[in-house]
Amino acid sequence: MKRITRLAVLLPFVLAVAACGTSADDASDDASSEAVETTVAETSTETTESAPETTAPAADGEVAEESDAEVADDPSEEDEMVYPSAIISLSPTATEMLYAVGAGDQVLAVDDFSNFPAETADKMPGVSGYDPNVEAIIGLGPDLIVTDGTNADLLDALDRAGISHWEGPAAETVDDTFEQILELGAATGHADEAGALVDELTADLDALLERIATLPDLETPLTFYHELDSTYYSVTSETFIGSTYTSLGLRNIADLVEEESYSYPQLSAEFILDKDPDIIFLACTIYCGETPESVAARPGWDALSAVAAGHVVPLNDDIASRWGPRIVEHMSAVVDAVEAVASAGE
Repeated sequence: MKRITRLAVLLPFVLAVAACGTSADDASDDASSEAVETTVAETSTETTESAPETTAPAADGEVAEESDAEVADDPSEEDEMVYPSAIISLSPTATEMLYAVGAGDQVLAVDDFSNFPAETADKMPGVSGYDPNVEAIIGLGPDLIVTDGTNADLLDALDRAGISHWEGPAAETVDDTFEQILELGAATGHADEAGALVDELTADLDALLERIATLPDLETPLTFYHELDSTYYSVTSETFIGSTYTSLGLRNIADLVEEESYSYPQLSAEFILDKDPDIIFLACTIYCGETPESVAARPGWDALSAVAAGHVVPLNDDIASRWGPRIVEHMSAVVDAVEAVASAGE
């Protein structure tokens, strides 16, 4: 049997998941980016007389260690991987990843912010991802909890209850997103689907970079302002969403803020008017109701280059705030905006 290092201890595998698990014969892990602090709780099975101990595949790229447990002598007896079939996701981003790799049927419940895809609405039992009720979560009978790893008390409680968990913290780059997709695919028995998805997203991203590369050279890189809400909170390039703009060659006016902001500075109207960004991206259209028209109606904002030229871009709030598989859609919207500016300057 193999024991996966750096994972939380579970109940014996046969008690935790054998009764309702699904199996698959293939699992792969393609870890090719910067380290991401994601883990899958350790799982193990008790050795029986008829079959060797088995575990679900490591999904975090850790090197597995061989234990001292005896392995059946019969080479025809192959390990059968048992994967979770009652997953609770407390992370909207992870929920999107689970469905994208084909593990949607294994999802038992999701938190109240997991609103994509649409069918997740049928799996919302009122569980909060920010203030989770551990007893209520355990009472649902999950065999895997998926979180962003920010709630240490929750993770400790799950460890005490012997429930496995996987953590996918906020990504720093798009490559981190791809790695988490691969990990969740491997952890749920959908490694092939996850690999195919990452290949598709990578190809789409390469196509976007090619579109940017073929644009006419500009005298100076385009500048932008990413608005989180109408109080002018923004993001720097140190954030995940900020890094997507940088990778496409744009300059972020929020990077010019000198005060400590933990990468989420609150700008002022005067600051934005002074920097006069070429493009404004609105990331609070659904929940705040901001539109290009409402921005143009702000005092003095009609004089901004982006407003006057019609380069105020409304975004989908959820896509622009998550590091899931739809992030390439966000980057496509950015490339469309850059092409519009370039075309206007010809």
